[in-house]
Amino acid sequence: MPRDVRPGAAGVDPEQLWLPPAEPRKGRRPSFSREEITVAAVALADTEGLEAVTIRRVAAAVGAGAMSLYSYAPDKETLLELMVDHVSGELTVTDPPSGDWRADLKTIAHLQRAHMLRHPWLSSALSTRRVPGPNTLAFLEHALAALRPTGLDGAAKLEVFAQLTAFVAGHVAHEVAQAAVAQSPDRAAAEARYLATVAADGRHPELARALSAPGRVLTPEATFTRFLNRLIDGLDTD
Repeated sequence: MPRDVRPGAAGVDPEQLWLPPAEPRKGRRPSFSREEITVAAVALADTEGLEAVTIRRVAAAVGAGAMSLYSYAPDKETLLELMVDHVSGELTVTDPPSGDWRADLKTIAHLQRAHMLRHPWLSSALSTRRVPGPNTLAFLEHALAALRPTGLDGAAKLEVFAQLTAFVAGHVAHEVAQAAVAQSPDRAAAEARYLATVAADGRHPELARALSAPGRVLTPEATFTRFLNRLIDGLDTD
């Protein structure tokens, strides 16, 4: 049973949320575990989106009254912390870093992209500051080890990882949005006609040149890899 994790004015208290209590809680054994509740919340978000995740909906999913869940997750902010860290447990890396930090960072980014595509709500949840839980910290530890050959100081390594994660989250959010557009052929065609009209009006010569350039492979994977290579290959460790 977790400690009382009620947030104060500054948000969720990470010590209360993630560290074990100094003394075990006495009383009747709880009917539900924090993991059961978190799993139910993740399932809701995966199928219906983050907006569907409420304490009431999660309580109904596990067969509990809403009030009984408040000692586990008093609000959605706390629930999101639990959800983000829970799914971060999927980011298991068994092999040690190769020593080629650029290659290792690219591998990490591809893992993150696949992970966020499995959970489309995650890129949005990561847009606000999250306090890393145990699963998130395990993946961060691997990323920092991959950056050891760079010689960067600790703060710079953390910045690089934050930059990489933000890039992946932003790209996945765009990718998910583009996939939704692709499901509507009429809208996609209208966007193409609009850009063609604008490019031909004479007031946007750079756009016209860009649109007339030879095409590239536009699969989501190929596009992500191109953008990622530009980011990682351009990182300066001096």
